[in-house]
Amino acid sequence: MHNPFDRDDGPLRIGSLFSGYGGLDLAVEHVFNAETVWFSELNEPVARVFAHHWPDTPNLGDITTIDWHEVEPVDIPTGGLPCQSVSTVGKRAGLAPGAASGLWSHMGVAIEALQPKLVVIENVRGLLSTPAQRSAPEGTDHEQRNPANATPKHDAAATLRDLEPDPWHLGDDTARPLRAAGAVLGDLVDLRRDTRWVGLPASLIGAPHHRFRIFILSHPQDPVPHPTRLGLLPRRRDPGTRASKTGHDCAVAPDHRPRPARTQWLAEQERRVPDPVVADRGHLRRWGRYADAIASWEHITGRTAPAPALLSEDAGPRPSPKFVEWLMGLPPGWVSDVRHGLTANQQIAALGNGVLPVQAVQALNYLRASHWQTLWAHRQPGMCR
Repeated sequence: MHNPFDRDDGPLRIGSLFSGYGGLDLAVEHVFNAETVWFSELNEPVARVFAHHWPDTPNLGDITTIDWHEVEPVDIPTGGLPCQSVSTVGKRAGLAPGAASGLWSHMGVAIEALQPKLVVIENVRGLLSTPAQRSAPEGTDHEQRNPANATPKHDAAATLRDLEPDPWHLGDDTARPLRAAGAVLGDLVDLRRDTRWVGLPASLIGAPHHRFRIFILSHPQDPVPHPTRLGLLPRRRDPGTRASKTGHDCAVAPDHRPRPARTQWLAEQERRVPDPVVADRGHLRRWGRYADAIASWEHITGRTAPAPALLSEDAGPRPSPKFVEWLMGLPPGWVSDVRHGLTANQQIAALGNGVLPVQAVQALNYLRASHWQTLWAHRQPGMCR
């Protein structure tokens, strides 16, 4: 079957939002045979890391200032939404104006303007439980919504009653809170997109830590993108009214460095994920009860685990950025290279906010296969849609 998301004039083009060190973009490039043509990252030190690995790719800067009608069109916008306000270790402000994760509304506006073939989103587990509020599309009112007696209310736990008291009315009332994931999925539906999501812990693909993440893949409901503006997201103001500074964040001119083969190592990790691994005596002596987990991840990443801590007589032991980088399945120096100019604390912060590329690859492979199964069923005569 012909892939409706292929391009005849080259690889699919990625636009990266909330880019970080590019973990999600590596996975999308690998899974969809795509290339990243621009990114948007406001954190200047982290933007230097991204620009080093994508030296020919301009940084559009602050997402709230971008005029999407002036941006090069892309086939796949990606976004690891800022997680501070939905993380279980954060303040749990949810998706709301003024909260970091409320920047989703700006990504929604980008999707509406760009009409892409695919959308890829990643976030923390808290997306499933923290609250959010949705703005109603322009022109809708309560008369167009579901009747009050459409479905009896479920006798759920008090917390769930507060968030989702009636499954027919999720998000219909803009004053009623909704789970953050429901707000994102609901906005994508209003943008006439079909969407699938999956939750995947990093430990399930062999990493020696849990790091549960939500991955979302969305595509248009119609074969031809609908150009009509829906007025879907008037949460704060019309974005893109200020000038956005576009430029490169690399210390060296991009034409002085060859473009790296960015995902070749990722293909090797993907191939090794199913391999069974048994720890040897050396692992048992060094890592104790963590020996099996460390041995498995060393096999998948293809390199020995660095020392987990940096020792200092003044401050005591602190996490080693190189060890955290290894835990994230990244090549050595991806974030910790001294040429990036990041302090140890900046490296740890960048790594802590990122996603494991091979974890994202596994999730996207699953979501892509699920999409193809549905698309094939839709095209077969006599099969239910």
